[in-house]
Amino acid sequence: MTLDKYPTHNEFRSDTFTVPTQSMISALSTATFGDSVYKEDEVTLLLEEKMRVLTGKPGALFCASGTLSNQIGLRANLVQPPYSILCDYRAHVFLHEAGGLASLSQAMIHPVKPANEDYLTLEDIIENYTPDDGDIHAAPTKVISLENTLHGIIMPIEEIARISQFCKEEGLKLHCDGARLWNASAATGVSIKEYCSYFDSVSLCLSKSLGAPMGSILVGEEKYIEKANHFKKQNGGGIRQAGIVTSMAIVAIEENFSKLCQSHEFAKDVGSFCTKNGIALEHPVDTNFVFIDTKKMKMNDALLVTLGKKHNVRLMGKRLAFSFQNDKESVERLKLAILECYEDSKVRPFEGIKCNKKMYL
Repeated sequence: MTLDKYPTHNEFRSDTFTVPTQSMISALSTATFGDSVYKEDEVTLLLEEKMRVLTGKPGALFCASGTLSNQIGLRANLVQPPYSILCDYRAHVFLHEAGGLASLSQAMIHPVKPANEDYLTLEDIIENYTPDDGDIHAAPTKVISLENTLHGIIMPIEEIARISQFCKEEGLKLHCDGARLWNASAATGVSIKEYCSYFDSVSLCLSKSLGAPMGSILVGEEKYIEKANHFKKQNGGGIRQAGIVTSMAIVAIEENFSKLCQSHEFAKDVGSFCTKNGIALEHPVDTNFVFIDTKKMKMNDALLVTLGKKHNVRLMGKRLAFSFQNDKESVERLKLAILECYEDSKVRPFEGIKCNKKMYL
């Protein structure tokens, strides 16, 4: 950007609001205009090759969005219904992809609440999965979908390894919604390649945190990616001159991956601020998210959004998302909005419920 600040310097609704950097925009001068549906666009092929090397997977497929790469990724892992997909009860593939698994994969979803309240463990999965043992009353589990990070929480690599081994033994496919796997890798030092080695398929977003204008990459074995590409076309995901956006995505990976820890520092600063002021959090702050426990604190989400406007920060309630494009000044103003909302809750404790994203008493 040629400006002193990114236009997203005060944006805390989601890291999807990140915008292309000046160098990403400059990359458009080297964009190619081949037809990527026919696998003829040079830059898109270069991006996919880059991701094959980075993830250690033989196949890679550029998709328009994380929802598309998750949906076709899970569908390509399934064969013939009835079947079910086991996932965290907060999973994006379950709650935030417009019911795609039910309509596109005809799959029953088995959402599971982690016993530790943070991330799924092998014990959670063993207790809840449905074996394909001949019982015709149930839909057997065929795919387990993990999300890393989920609500900003890093799933320990040791737990992923345990679940992966279980899946191999039981003949289950293991998918990773790795929209923010970049953040997990940046925080832990565990390579993207090592994370991906435990999964049959992984979806990695380019527009969250990294700042690309759009896109996600699905990786897996070559035959699997060929089938996923079939579903991509079926669902209207074919992109003709994809080089226009993939040229920027390459720069986003090369230049912005190393910047993600800045967003983690901002989040941990705000998390510590909340803790010091007696404001409870729903989860530990591992990466770039802070979830305020507004229910426990009797804080009003709608009021927090309004106070955000007063302090010139953009909020959507208790879920605070950080990116490398935020600045320290906006983080400090965010703290003021949170503290003011908390002080109001002491005088006017909020007892309402949320319904259709509106507050009702």
